[in-house]
Amino acid sequence: MAGEVVVAGWMDYAPGDRATVLKALVELGRRTREAEPGCLDYAMTADPDDERRIWVFEHWASPQALDEHFTTGHIKDFRAAVAGVTHRAAPAPLLGQIA
Repeated sequence: MAGEVVVAGWMDYAPGDRATVLKALVELGRRTREAEPGCLDYAMTADPDDERRIWVFEHWASPQALDEHFTTGHIKDFRAAVAGVTHRAAPAPLLGQIA
């Protein structure tokens, strides 16, 4: 049986877009925690020292729960809400499995 999964990473946006993205992420986190039993935690924060960066931390019951997350309506809504904002690609997030 697969163990729990922790995801930690960041996303960089144009400083003027960060508030829009953070608002959409807060809504995504709320909906994810409410609707997905495999989501153990979903948190995000604006970096206090970098006006472009948003940190995201997720804790999932299994790899399958994380995979299913990407098929939900609230992920589609998030992507639509942030379509068109300036995004700078970040390195791949840290993904770890807890045995």
